[in-house]
Amino acid sequence: MRKLTLGLRHDLLIGFFAILATLALIPIITYIYFASDLTSKEKIMNRNNRGVILTDKDDIPFFTFYQAKVREEVSLSQIPKTTQQAFIAMEDKDFYSHPGFSVKAIVRSAIQNLQSKEVMFGGSTITQQLVKNSLLTPKKEFMRKYQELVLATEIERRYSKDEILEMYLNSVYLGEGSLGVEDASQLYFNKDIKDLNLAESAILAAILPSPSRLSLINGNFDEAKKRQELVLDRMVEQKYITEKERDEAKKDKINLNPTLSGLNQEAPHFALMVIDQLKEKYGEEAIIRLGIRVRTTLNLEWQKKAVDIVSKHVESLKRNKATNGAAVVLDPKTGEIRAMVGSKDWFDDKYGKVNITTSSRSPGSSFKPIVYIRALERHLITPATILHDSPTKFANFDEKKFFSSFPTIASAQENLRNDPNAFYSPQNYDKKFRGNVTVRRALANSLNVPAVEIMKKVGIEDTIDFAEKLGITTIGEAENYGLSLVLGSAEVKPLEITNVYATFANHGFKNTPASILEIKDKSGRSIYKYSPKAERVIDEKYTFLISSILSDNAARFEVFGNALNISRPAAVKTGTGESYKDAWTIGYTPSLAVGVWVGNNFGEPMDGVAGSLGAAPIWKQLMEEFLKGTEVENFIPPQDVVSQKICIASSSARLEYFEKGTEPKESCKTPTPKEKRPIDKKS
Repeated sequence: MRKLTLGLRHDLLIGFFAILATLALIPIITYIYFASDLTSKEKIMNRNNRGVILTDKDDIPFFTFYQAKVREEVSLSQIPKTTQQAFIAMEDKDFYSHPGFSVKAIVRSAIQNLQSKEVMFGGSTITQQLVKNSLLTPKKEFMRKYQELVLATEIERRYSKDEILEMYLNSVYLGEGSLGVEDASQLYFNKDIKDLNLAESAILAAILPSPSRLSLINGNFDEAKKRQELVLDRMVEQKYITEKERDEAKKDKINLNPTLSGLNQEAPHFALMVIDQLKEKYGEEAIIRLGIRVRTTLNLEWQKKAVDIVSKHVESLKRNKATNGAAVVLDPKTGEIRAMVGSKDWFDDKYGKVNITTSSRSPGSSFKPIVYIRALERHLITPATILHDSPTKFANFDEKKFFSSFPTIASAQENLRNDPNAFYSPQNYDKKFRGNVTVRRALANSLNVPAVEIMKKVGIEDTIDFAEKLGITTIGEAENYGLSLVLGSAEVKPLEITNVYATFANHGFKNTPASILEIKDKSGRSIYKYSPKAERVIDEKYTFLISSILSDNAARFEVFGNALNISRPAAVKTGTGESYKDAWTIGYTPSLAVGVWVGNNFGEPMDGVAGSLGAAPIWKQLMEEFLKGTEVENFIPPQDVVSQKICIASSSARLEYFEKGTEPKESCKTPTPKEKRPIDKKS
C-alpha cells in the first residue's frame, strides 16, 4: 500500500510540473508566433483578412460577404466621447485603470461558470476583446483564453489606452456584416460616426453582446432598445452623463436609415444557403473575421443559363396566372449542386426573395416513383403486374386494425357511415379509366387509380419511413395522411425530391446535396474538402426497373405524347398539385438530375398549368443545354435483372424487365400473322 501511495504521489508531481512547464512555455510560444503582428496598429487590425469569398467550382469568384470596406479606420478623435463612453460603460468600466485584464472580472466570471456548470469564460476586458477580434479566433477554450491574457498584457505594454480603444472601436462586430463603429454608423443610420448622438451611440453599444440577434435591421429591435436604456443607466452610474441627458436620450426616436450594399448578381439564393451553412459550422462572427475563400459546387455558366431559361418561360406563363419558377441541377454521382434557381428573379421584391428549392411544396405525382420503387423492393409488384384502372372506392384506413377496435361489425359499419373521409375514390387526370393496366403503363402515364392501389399495398407508414430513408425530411407523422399521399398530399422540398431522383440515377447510392467543395483560410491553407460519402439506400436492380419505366418514351406516349422526350434516354416524371397550385418535372440521366417547379409563392392556383405544360419545357431545355456535347448514356440492366417477353394484349407482346426470380414462368409467344387481331384500344 505504501508503494502504491508513493507511486501515486510521484505521478501527481510529474503531472503538476508538466502543467507548470506548459503554462510557462505558452507565453513564450505565443509571443514568438504573434510578435510580428504586434509591431503596429495596422498589423494588429489587418492580421485577419475579413469576409467570405464564394467561388464556383472552377474557382471563379461570384459572391462576397462581409468584405472589409474601402472606408479607412477612423481615429479616436473622430469618434464622439459619448460613443467611447457607452462602450466602456457596458464592456469594461475599469478600462483606463487595469493592466489589460481584470482580476475581479475573471474571478466573477469563474464563479458564474461554476454556478452555470458550463465553461462560458467571459470577463474579458476591452483589450482582451481586441486580441480575440483581431489576432485570435472566437473559439472558447482554456488555451485560447490563456493566450488572450498573454497578448492583452503585451499590447498594454506597447500601446496607450487611447490607441487600444481606437483599435477596438474600429474592429468590434456590430451585426449585418459591419465591423467597427464607423461601418455600423453608416450601415444603420447612413451617417458618419462623428455625427452620432447619445441615443444612437448607446444603442450601438447595446447590440454588442449579440449583434446578429439584436441587429437593428433584422434582429429584435425591442430588445435592443431595452438594452440601450441599460447602457444609458450605466453611463449615469459611471458619471459620464447626467440623469437629464439619460432621460432625454431614452425619449429620442432611433431613426434608422439602413444602407445595405446590394447583393451580388449571380446565384443569390445559393450564396445565402452556403453562408447559412458556414454560420452553422463556424458561427457568423468567426466566418467574418477568418477571411475564408469557399469554392462551391456551382457551375457559373450553367447557373446563368438556368436563370435565363426559368425566367423566360415563367414570363410566358403570366397569362396562366403563374408568377414564379425554380430549378435545381445535381450531379447524381457526387450530390454536388451545379445550379440553383430559387426564384425566377431575386430582385423581384414580391416573389423573388423566397428560395423555393428549399421550401415545402406539394409534389403531385412526382411522389409516385417513391411508392412504386418501394413496392418493387418488397416484391409486391413487378413492371408487368396487372393493376386496375377502374372506378374504385378504397378504404382509407387499415381494415384489420379498424374492425378489431369495435365490439361488433355493425358498430364499425355505423362509424364508417358517419365518416366522410373513410373511403377514397381517386380520379385520373383526364377523368378516363383504362381497365387492366401493367405497372409500366400505369406509372409511365401517371395514372392515379393504380397508384393508390399500390399505396394501399405498401402502406402509409412504410412509405413515409422509406421516403425519409431517401432524404425527404418534411412529411412527419403517418396519422396526418391518407392514401392520397401517393398523389402528393405531403409537402416536400424540391432540392430533396430532386436528390431522390438523383439517387435513382446513381444506382441506389444516396449523396447528401453538397454546395461546398473546399474552404481555405486567409493564408490559403485548406481547412475543409468535400469528399462524397454515398450511402446505399436502394438495390440497383430496383433503381434500374424504375429508370426503365420512367425513360420509356413509347409507354408514356398515350398521355404525354412527345412532351417529355429529349434527344437521349432520360427518366422523367411530372407532377401537378391540387387545383394547379404546383407544376413539377423531375428527371435524370446517369450523370445529371434536374428538378423544376412552377407556381405561385403563396399557393394561389394557376390557370390549368400542369407539370407537362408549366415545368416540362424548362426541364427539357435545361437537360439539352447541360448534356450538350457529352456522351449519350443508357440505363444498363444490372446482373440480377433479366428480360422476357410478356403479353400486353391478346395479339401482341413486348420485352419487359424483371428482378431475377420474379419473371413469369412462361414467356409470351408472339402470335403468327394469321393469329394477329387488332389491338384492343381500351386495354
